[in-house]
Amino acid sequence: MEKEHQPLPTCDIMGVHIAVTDMEKTKALIARNLQTWRGRYICVANVHTTVTASRDAAYRAVQNGAVLALPDGGPLSQYSRRKGFSNAARVTGPDLMRELLQDSAKTPCRHFFYGSTPETLDLLRRKIETAYPGAVIAGMVSPPFRALTPEEDAAMVARINAAKPDLVWVGLGAPKQERWMADHQGAVQALMIGVGAAFDYEAGNIRRAPQWMQRCSLEWLYRLLQDPRRLLGRYLSTNLRFLWWTCRH
Repeated sequence: MEKEHQPLPTCDIMGVHIAVTDMEKTKALIARNLQTWRGRYICVANVHTTVTASRDAAYRAVQNGAVLALPDGGPLSQYSRRKGFSNAARVTGPDLMRELLQDSAKTPCRHFFYGSTPETLDLLRRKIETAYPGAVIAGMVSPPFRALTPEEDAAMVARINAAKPDLVWVGLGAPKQERWMADHQGAVQALMIGVGAAFDYEAGNIRRAPQWMQRCSLEWLYRLLQDPRRLLGRYLSTNLRFLWWTCRH
């Protein structure tokens, strides 16, 4: 059995063990541990998921059960730096997916995509075939927007494993995708990475915030302006709670 490489240090943020890392360290760690981590999962954490985990012990256990909980949200890496981890940087789900698709040209890797709609997956397939010619798409599935029966779930796992992927990108949205990965730990024989809206970003359905907004940790504001009806309540609840917590700590 391959030996797992030394894990990254973590910073405790509201009870969630957020990895202290950057994009290059993260990619290198995934490459070294890809075989060892088959059947396990990576969470991509932001303010919303972290505050949710602070309120829900079961979801916090899911986050902390991951081999990595990456700091997708800029405020998480900023907090880590204030706590003495000077090299902590943001690693977003869309950026990580794009980088590993790009790297597939020189390091063969089979990618499976689970989530979103058939229309988005069709757009995503065309984008990957055009922009990342070395990436191998092992499969794509848009699951029903309901709970699967045990028989349906077993068939879905069998379908994923039959495709022999190295990475399974899970785009079900938080907290559903993290719970799905934890529930399928050991059953899906690939490394699962929950990336939220990354399928929509890569397919071109949603525009990313300008770089200056990303650098200033304002990507949440850009998303809010795009979809205020769905996101306003979430951001008012979780962002304010996070600000209150960080002021106390």
